[in-house]
Amino acid sequence: MKRFVVAAVLLAACSQKQPIVVGSKNFTESVILGEMVAQKLESAGCTVDRKLNMGGTFVCDSAMTSGALDTYAEYSGTALEAILKQPKADVAKEYAKRGLHWGPPLGFNNTFAMIVRRDDANRLALHSISDLAKVAATFQPGFGYEFVERPDGWNGLLHAYGVAFAKPPKTMDLGLTYKALASNEVDLIAGNSTDGLIESLGLIALNDDRHYFPRYDAAIVYRNDIDKKCRGASKALESLRGRFDDAAMRRLNFEVDGRKRDVAAVVKDALGR
Repeated sequence: MKRFVVAAVLLAACSQKQPIVVGSKNFTESVILGEMVAQKLESAGCTVDRKLNMGGTFVCDSAMTSGALDTYAEYSGTALEAILKQPKADVAKEYAKRGLHWGPPLGFNNTFAMIVRRDDANRLALHSISDLAKVAATFQPGFGYEFVERPDGWNGLLHAYGVAFAKPPKTMDLGLTYKALASNEVDLIAGNSTDGLIESLGLIALNDDRHYFPRYDAAIVYRNDIDKKCRGASKALESLRGRFDDAAMRRLNFEVDGRKRDVAAVVKDALGR
């Protein structure tokens, strides 16, 4: 009888599903995408451990390569410029060398956007990033820490456009930049082209007239062994391929940032549609 009980316990332990650890970066869109991945996996019968709002790019990438994280959403431009430091590489091939699968692509391009107040843009005739030369002596830039440090960020932008600002940028948590711009604490921020707050806060994204920023096509990254934790996990993630265009992602971001709705509820509605 004891042997039977021990065998039953061992069988039950072996049959328990290992949780798939889903992560995200520390900004609204990434949290939405992390929740989307989590709900999609759960609908396929997988057990999920959410590690959302973890931090910046390098925190999530390090967790992926160490095995502490199984999947999260990344952007092609970030992967090539910041992580791989190979702007012209084949991102899928390079990720495969690291034991990671790149894709599926979600269908939208969330490139960087240099954002100012709409009133300032109208008053000072600011339409493109080149126009910032007019205000470089007086404008106070303010960015998240990562944008100041990464090679495809602030310093690279200044070099590409041949402009120098008199004031060094204020650095802050990425989630505070929009509030700082809207409250006149800073005059210029780096946001994302799919951010829902741009329109709702009376802001405007300047045209990247020298095409400095590459494409940032969103994709799900997952470890090659993810199906060992849950059979069908990769198939569930593949079903997200091409599901959301730029406009759709802006709406989801606005639902959370503008209307203050719960992320899980917004994602559930989106997947239901």
